[in-house]
Amino acid sequence: MQAKKLTLLQTVAAAGVFSAVSFWYGFMFGRESARRELGGIIDDLRSNKPTTISAASSEPDAHSKP
Repeated sequence: MQAKKLTLLQTVAAAGVFSAVSFWYGFMFGRESARRELGGIIDDLRSNKPTTISAASSEPDAHSKP
C-alpha cells in the first residue's frame, strides 16, 4: 500500500480551517461567559444590591483631591 502524502497546500489549508474553527469556538465561549457575567451584574444593579465593584467606586472621597 502506498502512504498518502499531504502537499504543503493541503497542510496549510487544514491548519487554516482548524485555526478558524478554534477561533470561532473561543470567541463564542468568551462571549457567552461575558454575557452571563454582565447579566449577573445587571440583575444586582436592578435589585439595588451593592457589589464590591460598585461599592468601592461609589465612595465620594475615594478619588477626590483635598
